[in-house]
Amino acid sequence: MTVRTTEQGAVRGSTSADGVASFLGIPYAAPPFGPRRFLAPCPPEPWQGVRDATAYGPTAPHAPYAPPFDVLIPENEIPGEDCLNLNIWTPAPEPGAGLPVMVWLHGGAFSNGSGSASGYDGSAFARGGVVCVTLNYRLGSDGFLHLPGVPDNRGLLDQVAALRWIRANIASFGGDPDRVTVFGESAGAMGIGVLLSTGLARGLFHRAILQSGACHHFLRPASAALIASRLAAKLGIEPTVEAFAGVPLTDLLPAQAQLRAEVSARPDPALWGEAVLNMMPFEPVTAGLSLPGPDCGVDLLIGSNREENRLFLVPTGLLDRISETALHTAATAYGLDPAEALPVYRAARPAATPGELLSAVATDWFYRVPALRLAESVPGSHVYEFAWRSPQFEGHLGACHALELPFVFHRLDDPSYTPLTGPHPPQPLADAMHEAWLSFAKTGDPGWPAYDTTTRTTMVFAEAPTCEDDPRGRERLLWDGVR
Repeated sequence: MTVRTTEQGAVRGSTSADGVASFLGIPYAAPPFGPRRFLAPCPPEPWQGVRDATAYGPTAPHAPYAPPFDVLIPENEIPGEDCLNLNIWTPAPEPGAGLPVMVWLHGGAFSNGSGSASGYDGSAFARGGVVCVTLNYRLGSDGFLHLPGVPDNRGLLDQVAALRWIRANIASFGGDPDRVTVFGESAGAMGIGVLLSTGLARGLFHRAILQSGACHHFLRPASAALIASRLAAKLGIEPTVEAFAGVPLTDLLPAQAQLRAEVSARPDPALWGEAVLNMMPFEPVTAGLSLPGPDCGVDLLIGSNREENRLFLVPTGLLDRISETALHTAATAYGLDPAEALPVYRAARPAATPGELLSAVATDWFYRVPALRLAESVPGSHVYEFAWRSPQFEGHLGACHALELPFVFHRLDDPSYTPLTGPHPPQPLADAMHEAWLSFAKTGDPGWPAYDTTTRTTMVFAEAPTCEDDPRGRERLLWDGVR
């Protein structure tokens, strides 16, 4: 057993056979319930003696994923109110070792996920010479519902509180508080985008890796107010803090899940505002799009998966039910002229169905183009694309959303990822991708040239990773002035 000291008290972790020490379930903020519900996070209470840190702590309350995503996307649920906690893996738990630190922000559409899913075990990063931290933050209405009289974006404020805790305490676990890289996927990356554009966490991290998310994913206050009103009406209450605080979680969490389903079933802007385009009713609330710019002081590695939207269309069977009319309607909603844009997408996919074309268009609108806009705004950024295609669902799943996760975490043997990857994902690709993430955290250089608007050099992580200049440039140009 290994004991280390934090500002709140001592913690006892465990050490694996390969020398990685882990400290699990350490509170970085007080339980966000009772009088602290819907408020900014408060500091954790100190404790006496040595706190056991050998098991994961409670997860933030959330409803489970609906089928088929409950099988495809790994997450876990541990009950308890002390859910604002974090986990640390370190190869050198001695204070003052000065190792780089990587802090993981999980995805889950701001409504699901946790930092303690087995797929996010940080042991491989620790074996690679960094201190890896994963954490929980508030989700759904507790984290992101827009309500009068309380701060917005409480889930992001939790992330900032965790980063402050890490800055104050990580040296005790062998980490260097001045060499912190945040990395996240989907909602985790989108949260990083907001932290970058608003400066909420300025000085708390020095590099950032954004996987399948950037700065374009938010709700303006008017749309966020619509969401709050709709959820309140579903629960039969007024859209106030007091009313929501009086709803038991056993009623609130199912209502949140039903609300998400209703947005997909009835994508009417009069009901949901901007949420009809990305189908996420719980998102950061900001006044509008803001990109961080060259003076943000953070090195960036940014990317997306080549066929992100197939995760949402193939397992559900929607891919084959999309008509040509629906394709044109969706392209128009995304801001494109179908007569101009769809022939360009078809030219690269001559045998594609309307559903496959819609997947390509939606992938660009939701993931690829926002990533490129962020890279364009911060000179020296590095860009990647994950292009290895999963054999699952008879090969139709492709290079879908979340598929890169087991490669990044070097956990191809984790059974929770098998429904996405299939039984034999390529280990050399995981070796290359994981090493690139480690290299970026240590040096700011993942191993390929930075992105610029002349060459647009992109590392494509396929069976044989290789650099390409401006992949699918004709399609990218369609979005100039649109997204």
